Amino acid sequence: MFKVIYRSSICLAAVAASSTASADEAAHAVASDADSIVVTATRAPLTLDEIPSSVAVLDKAAIDRAQDIGVTELLLRTPGISISRNGGYGTSTSLRIRGAESEHTVTVIDGVKLNDPSSTGGGFNFANLLAGDIDRIEVLRGPQSILWGSQAIGGVVNIVTASPAKELEGSFDLEAGSRQTVSARAAIGGRTGPLNWRLGGQRFTTDGISSHAKAFGGTERDGYRNTNVSGRAELALADNISAEVRGYYSSGRVEFDGFNTDSNDFGLNKEFVGYAGLNFDLVDGRFRNRIAYAYTDTNRDNFNPDRARPRSFEADGKNKRWEYQGSFDVSDRITAIFGAENERSTFRSRSPSASLATPLPDFVRGKAEITSVYGQLSVEPIEGLTLNGGVRYDDHDRYGGQTLFAAGGVWRLSTGTVLRASYGEGFKAPGLYQLFSEYGNVGLDPEEAHGWEAGVEQHLFENRLVVGATWFDRTTKNQIIFNSCTDPDDPLCTIPGSNPPVPRFGYYLNVARSEAHGIEGAAALTLGGLTVDGNYSWIVAEDRSEGSANFGNALPRRPRHSANASASYAFGFGFELGAALRWSGKSYDNASNAQRLDDYMLVDLRAEFALSEAVTLFARAENIFDEEYMTAYRYGALGRSIYAGIRGRF
Repeated sequence: MFKVIYRSSICLAAVAASSTASADEAAHAVASDADSIVVTATRAPLTLDEIPSSVAVLDKAAIDRAQDIGVTELLLRTPGISISRNGGYGTSTSLRIRGAESEHTVTVIDGVKLNDPSSTGGGFNFANLLAGDIDRIEVLRGPQSILWGSQAIGGVVNIVTASPAKELEGSFDLEAGSRQTVSARAAIGGRTGPLNWRLGGQRFTTDGISSHAKAFGGTERDGYRNTNVSGRAELALADNISAEVRGYYSSGRVEFDGFNTDSNDFGLNKEFVGYAGLNFDLVDGRFRNRIAYAYTDTNRDNFNPDRARPRSFEADGKNKRWEYQGSFDVSDRITAIFGAENERSTFRSRSPSASLATPLPDFVRGKAEITSVYGQLSVEPIEGLTLNGGVRYDDHDRYGGQTLFAAGGVWRLSTGTVLRASYGEGFKAPGLYQLFSEYGNVGLDPEEAHGWEAGVEQHLFENRLVVGATWFDRTTKNQIIFNSCTDPDDPLCTIPGSNPPVPRFGYYLNVARSEAHGIEGAAALTLGGLTVDGNYSWIVAEDRSEGSANFGNALPRRPRHSANASASYAFGFGFELGAALRWSGKSYDNASNAQRLDDYMLVDLRAEFALSEAVTLFARAENIFDEEYMTAYRYGALGRSIYAGIRGRF
């Protein structure tokens, strides 16, 4: 069954990413999604009608039909999401939810946070995350810090890889297209007695485009290669006890252009994610417990073969995390979720000189530890009304204790109306790079945020039409920005500890207060074999730092207006055809709003034909009008692209 839900406080039979579905499937999605789609990003399985926050869910069928290669492209079709990318596939990619900073998004794969301690703000770079063997993607918009920790100011992207459902099963995808692009993926798994297991892998290659935009003279192609593997196994030790392990590894090589001109620079990126856990249920299954250890390791190295010393940058970031989580059904109408976590992060980085005569610099190193406890209570006082509230306490080894609060409610009326509202707080300690790198500032304070939202959805005409909208508002204090050094007398414009003093280009500084508010709206209509849906986001994200030269300016690379629309038709003999439109309004590349990024519109076509229940042919044309646009100034973006392939599920 094909189900995709966009929930800006709405549940829609949306056809995400311009994919197609039959009328019966679409109608079923509207009718049953609210009370049957289970969201796991809430730390315990809940149906959509029990969640006060805005949620988007993409299941495996939606991912398949969308045909998108990268997770970024899938997420862009959902409300409230914007990205900036420094070129084509594999180049640095920042994702923002509701205008928040990219590092204010927590990204999770199979329960493990992916954020990289060695990146600028400790966030996650989506460049190397391909759709691969992903079975499900959930996006929770708005502050989610109670359950997911300090960084979840903008929201959470929860990714779940496939788990076996049969004694033996497998899948494959093979496609090729423009710019010598080839993607091959395969997976196999099964259930053997008490053991569930699955292994998957993918290889992706493309000659790419020049990351330096063609409009600025970029001509040579910057290619990209990525290999990733994932695996999981769960062993039932008893009826109420199980042990599980999960792993994910990605290795990428991307070419890019440095200093605003074509160059031979390239980067290597390796990411490893590991998880081991023990699950045990008590009190006849009402008391569910999980004890786990998670580990992430990200290595990034840049090279320029034209230099005497080719390596120009290297960085390593590691996270080690112990956690306990419990959930207890006090009654049929009251559930408690609670837990404790300890996370230790380390990083090191350096930027060697091009000259062999200059000794290699020492690594800049940093570490941090945070211990947390949290609890959330969900209550259904009357039929159709769900209320929840939660508290989290973080103890940071540098910044001490911080208490956060969140609450919300959702009310399902017999008229087909759903009302929801929520409030949440966030707290983000400065990233290790912001504190300890050559641009670091150990005097930084944590960023703090609070936000709320309220929304309504309405199901009409036996769920053939669903409409809804959400208003949200968020304020962030002590926001961290990069401050360029223009005053030679500024004592922070020298590298800390250098003797004699060594000047630097800039440093990180707490000067900013930002505010974001807006509306997310969506609608879906089904008429026979025709399905039409769309969403629109109006997001005002501004610098509100009193006395600043940028007061009232739009935050960089955040379009105020964006919209998605799609239409599809199922012909009834295995052939499905769809079209999609994505429009992004203008934005600005810098804090002064001096450099504008123009609006753009992309139109895609997609088709697929089922040869059998197991095998499907598919093809798509992206950006069919070959629109030239930029999401980051002077960086190129993919033009017209055509792909075709075959997929199998058995």
